[in-house]
Amino acid sequence: MIEQILYPALAVGAIGLFLGGLLAVASIVFRVETDERVEQIAEILPGANCGGCGYAGCSAFAKAIVEDGAPINRCNLMTAETAEKIAGIMGVEAGVITKKVARVACRGTAECAGDQYVSYGLNDCVAAAALGGGPKACAYGCMGLGSCVSVCQFGAISVVDGVAAVDEDACTGCGACASVCPKNVIAMVDADSRVFVGCSSRDKGAVVKTYCEVGCIGCKICEKKCEFGAISVVDNVAVIDPEKCTNCGVCASACLKKIIVTDVCPVEGESA
Repeated sequence: MIEQILYPALAVGAIGLFLGGLLAVASIVFRVETDERVEQIAEILPGANCGGCGYAGCSAFAKAIVEDGAPINRCNLMTAETAEKIAGIMGVEAGVITKKVARVACRGTAECAGDQYVSYGLNDCVAAAALGGGPKACAYGCMGLGSCVSVCQFGAISVVDGVAAVDEDACTGCGACASVCPKNVIAMVDADSRVFVGCSSRDKGAVVKTYCEVGCIGCKICEKKCEFGAISVVDNVAVIDPEKCTNCGVCASACLKKIIVTDVCPVEGESA
């Protein structure tokens, strides 16, 4: 009776020891050498895993810095102090850390922009975009269904009057909202760039007027007024060159539709 219990138990134990030994040998033979700097950098990074750097998460970004020489300043959540620590580990220059924020290139609220159909039950921009481009008559405008809100980990974006609005004080510049927007109306820009075009429509002005009261009509007045050549009309919509823009606000003052916005030079009579 004892033998019937003992022998199988010993056999199972022996098999377990054998397999354990194989696993131990395999762990040595097939071990992948990991640069200890990857772990050090991953611990320094913010840990948000937001993907704003273009990598799957902070660990992937840390690996890219060590193995591929990825620029340290690609992380939008990184502070100058953090960058210096990582630069010290890598023995390189940290580079310029520029804070990015999200801005919504659409001012077509429910009162200003028309719809092509009434949607019921849709609460996702990605799904709505698959249905005839979404309920909004403007093919380029914010649908205001909140896909960007759902992916923001920091509560920095909300839908106000049918259009996404960003709280720049809360925005970390991770880019998650811009990545999920099917209309590409959310842009990541330098936080210190204060002049922004609040429209994405590439339709001609006469067409824009049929569905939106505040859309860019491509009149080029802003282009003519700018002394620095910092703004021009491309594909029927005004585009700002941040390298040339001085934040003077002249283009905003000249804009007939008041869709060029600035907090440096407030526009008289501008509506929110």
